[in-house]
Amino acid sequence: MGSYATSALAGCLLSGLSIVAARAQTADPLPAEQEWAIHGQTTVTEQYHPAFASAYRGANSLDPGSRGDETWDVTLYAGARPWAGGEIWVNPELDQGFGLSNTVGIAGFSSAEAYKVGASEPYVRVPRLFFRQTLALGGAVTGVDPDLNQLGGSQTANRVVLWAGKFGVTDVFDSNRYAHDARHDFLNWAVIDGGAFDYAADAWGFSYGAAAEWYQDWWTLRAGVFDGSVTPNSKFLAFPLASQFQLVAEFESRYTVFGQAGVVRLTGFQTRAKLGTFDELVAYYAANPGSDIVTAEVARHLRNKFGGVLNVEQPITADLGAFLRASLSDGRTEAYDFTDIDRSLSWGLSSTGTRWGRSADTVGLAGVINNISKAHKDFLEMGDLGVLVGDGRLTNAGPEQIVETYYSFGVRKGIEVTADYQFVNNPGYNRDRGPVSILGARLHAQF
Repeated sequence: MGSYATSALAGCLLSGLSIVAARAQTADPLPAEQEWAIHGQTTVTEQYHPAFASAYRGANSLDPGSRGDETWDVTLYAGARPWAGGEIWVNPELDQGFGLSNTVGIAGFSSAEAYKVGASEPYVRVPRLFFRQTLALGGAVTGVDPDLNQLGGSQTANRVVLWAGKFGVTDVFDSNRYAHDARHDFLNWAVIDGGAFDYAADAWGFSYGAAAEWYQDWWTLRAGVFDGSVTPNSKFLAFPLASQFQLVAEFESRYTVFGQAGVVRLTGFQTRAKLGTFDELVAYYAANPGSDIVTAEVARHLRNKFGGVLNVEQPITADLGAFLRASLSDGRTEAYDFTDIDRSLSWGLSSTGTRWGRSADTVGLAGVINNISKAHKDFLEMGDLGVLVGDGRLTNAGPEQIVETYYSFGVRKGIEVTADYQFVNNPGYNRDRGPVSILGARLHAQF
């Protein structure tokens, strides 16, 4: 046997011995390594707003009359482990329903359970079909509990995780334990994700791509490349990947302050796609009155769009935590796949109900300020339409301000009922509309 092969074999043996030793030091027994699993979930979300003041309205305006809409989805999570560290997952899903006003009128839209595609009849799609490989690099061994898209077993503190297939950019990036899951915590788009994080996706929020995570000691590095849509806000992705794409990178730092383990994440993205700048789009519209600027391909050219997110999660006590996100994009390029926000700041608190004897309950409170650049305001003032907003004009612009609070009741294991309230001032950045109060109810069950 050659010296290289001998060294490699010795390295594998030493790595295996270190993992065994680390396991021996763990106080609790580790979960068994699952070979396969099937989980499921269903979520019904109802939202309603009473009538509100509206001096005028356009194609992308929230309906000023009293209105209620609902969404419903059912998802199957089927996974298998083909070999050590490997996982294959597929998530067929049944969807039905509409967001308020068919998901337009508010840049920080009120329900992340409502996609940009509404339907009165249920339909089936496959939002995720991906492969994930975890490579152990040593360190303490901890258990991994079975969950949605997660097989039970164990993992080392230091590891590399590789993703490939169809999944969401925010499955890997911009995570936050207090505000990231519209089926369990907050509902608003600009609370669960960075509002200006214009991540690559189809109209349902998913993309084809690949990503890598490197966990080491107190830090993690992440990087990924994802397919963009054919045109902004499209149902269809620009396959193959090389034509229009997005690069995403993230640095995560874990620390302890006053005995509480916090996390800071810094995420950056670069989009390479056929996009128009607001100045060019306004000029094109002025030269071609009556044209549909949203589909004016002549005004779009292959160019770069940049942006980033600062994301903080900080436990205060064992049952109370705080979060903050600050995000921005370049402010000169039209929204690609997420929503019409160039700058966003969100913050809030989340607490379990342990203090009042309801450990399965969660209560949250969040505030959001969204804004757009002057060029973006000029674009909307011309009567143009964004991804979600466009009231026909914008002569009295102001920041979109949102407050959301919710209480989630843990009925029993796997079943939650949530009451949600959102107050939206200047919806669509328009001081001549609103404010709007949105009442919501959510029923979620999973196994």
